[in-house]
Amino acid sequence: MPARQNERVTLPEPDAVAAKRAFRTELLARRRAVPVAERAGADAALLAHLLAELARRGVTTVAAYVPVGAEPGAPGLPDALRSAGFTVLLPVLEPDGALDWARYTGELADGPRGLREPVGPRLGQAAVTGAETVLVPAVAVDRRGVRLGRGGGSYDRALTRLAPGVSATALLYDGELVDVLPAEPHDRRVDAVVTPAGVRSLPWPAPAGTARTATTSTG
Repeated sequence: MPARQNERVTLPEPDAVAAKRAFRTELLARRRAVPVAERAGADAALLAHLLAELARRGVTTVAAYVPVGAEPGAPGLPDALRSAGFTVLLPVLEPDGALDWARYTGELADGPRGLREPVGPRLGQAAVTGAETVLVPAVAVDRRGVRLGRGGGSYDRALTRLAPGVSATALLYDGELVDVLPAEPHDRRVDAVVTPAGVRSLPWPAPAGTARTATTSTG
């Protein structure tokens, strides 16, 4: 993702809101422009790194999600996790934007906003605390762990429930881990990202003397 020098790290509202909206629009358009075959190859590499990392850490229960559209991991993410032997919790979007959870048993149903949701019994919003790793969707993440999501705030609320030591991990395509994103006080940071190139723990210090930010400019 192109970047340019900029000394601002956290933008005050409404600047942060407007900047997020602009970055989100451009980044999602870039994802959609990637050829299907190329995206499938990237998803396969990302999943291989993810499954290896979860196994290395001895994880047994994962809170995940069903990627939609051009989101990293592809819609087969829950099946890949379940086939690898993990207990998988998937979110159920409630009317107020909060996330309930249900165990994934291999069956999904249509949910609100074009989402796919598990059909099993609802376990409550606190069920996410039973996962050792929580996978979260993201449009981009910066070196500090600041996550740019879809703007609904559902995952920011869910991540406030996590106990210390539970990893919040975002799935990204190459080029979506950037130096700096605009941030707001309510934004919850992630601890790691998985991309087709591998796993990166966060925060990830920037090279000395740099203060770069994501930008929608190509100049």
